[in-house]
Amino acid sequence: QVQLVESGGGSVQAGGSLRLSCAASGSTAEHLCMGWFRQAPGKEREKVATMDNNGATTYTDSVKGRFTISRDNAKHTLNLQMNNLKPEDTAMYYCAAEVFCSWLENSKYWSQGTQVTVSS
Repeated sequence: QVQLVESGGGSVQAGGSLRLSCAASGSTAEHLCMGWFRQAPGKEREKVATMDNNGATTYTDSVKGRFTISRDNAKHTLNLQMNNLKPEDTAMYYCAAEVFCSWLENSKYWSQGTQVTVSS
């Protein structure tokens, strides 16, 4: 079992920055692939960024160069630094964890979600 507790988020003007954190607990947390997803009203859930336990990362094209995913294995924490935010980044953000990154979308381990709102 893995528990994920998310923090951060909020409201910011376009061009601003926010940082999300996701604290994982569970005996195998350090061996998991972890990632960030978002879902805007009326839209499908989108995978934003992932990082495996070797530090390999993926980003969706729309956030490349603006968002940075990082991970502190000692603290079992996943972070998402979001810079140069745009109104289209407005969504509920979630973190997820799984053994393999290819399993993330169907994971049963999700955080509670946090709202990110970017105003123009």
